[in-house]
Amino acid sequence: MKVTDINTVDDIRSSLDDHHYIANHGLATSIYLSLKMEKPIFLEGEPGVGKTEVGKVLSQILHTDLIRLQCYEGLDVHNAIYEWNYSRQILQIRMMEAEGQKDKEKISNEIFGPEFLIKRPLYQAIDHDGDNPPVLLIDELDRADEEFEAFLLEILSDFQISIPEIGTIKSEKPPVVVITSNRTREIHDALKRRCLYHWIEYPSAEQEFEIVKRKIPETNNVLGKQVVAFVQAVRQKDFYKLPGIAETLDWANALIKLGTTELSTEITSDTLGALLKYQDDIEKMDGEATQGLVQRAFTEADLIST
Repeated sequence: MKVTDINTVDDIRSSLDDHHYIANHGLATSIYLSLKMEKPIFLEGEPGVGKTEVGKVLSQILHTDLIRLQCYEGLDVHNAIYEWNYSRQILQIRMMEAEGQKDKEKISNEIFGPEFLIKRPLYQAIDHDGDNPPVLLIDELDRADEEFEAFLLEILSDFQISIPEIGTIKSEKPPVVVITSNRTREIHDALKRRCLYHWIEYPSAEQEFEIVKRKIPETNNVLGKQVVAFVQAVRQKDFYKLPGIAETLDWANALIKLGTTELSTEITSDTLGALLKYQDDIEKMDGEATQGLVQRAFTEADLIST
């Protein structure tokens, strides 16, 4: 499918659904407008709500490459765009000198050619030569330094990069850009203005149950609803790290592997490590707390429609 084949918000929502991504109308609208307006989409939300998955699924829908730039503290131009293959350059210099080449200018022109470049994600996205533009996923931008934001803003403005030794490389087909942030810090307004913004909430109980059934079809309805109701209740607690969709799926899968058909206080306590990832949070789930949430899950599971 090409972007030109997507004519309505319902088209993109249906395509997301076909790839087992359950999106509400607001998110589907933002994705649709991003594709049609050729603007990056900036997705914020708590960890584990499905921001990264949007980029992955879009690449599948559009039958194109996914190019992922995972951000981290200290990320710079060499890791994001390009760097020279120094070991190969040195080898080439030695070969040319062995052949009697002494002209420094010719040697320089030879070793600073495209074949000696190591293309990093941003360069790959701009220089992509496929039939369809790639999906560029810039993941967890809030982990990168503010200096990198300024550099990224320049890239997103013109979709071109300048390499002193080679010249300017401009994208013939601008990539589909998905930027995610867990909001551990604020992203500069100038970059946000270049994008369409959408905040992704945790899914509703009905949505999360549908996700569990799609991803782990062997889950029976009783256990699936109880798992979702329990997780939804946990997210209302004051924990350091609330469980995301990935943790819900991990926990449901763990329960299936143990042959569980419905929740109990004992099996829940034994498998909390699949749902909660910090000891302080697990310690808050003492026997009475776990029992109370299991009982609550039994009651609220009946309210989840299928």
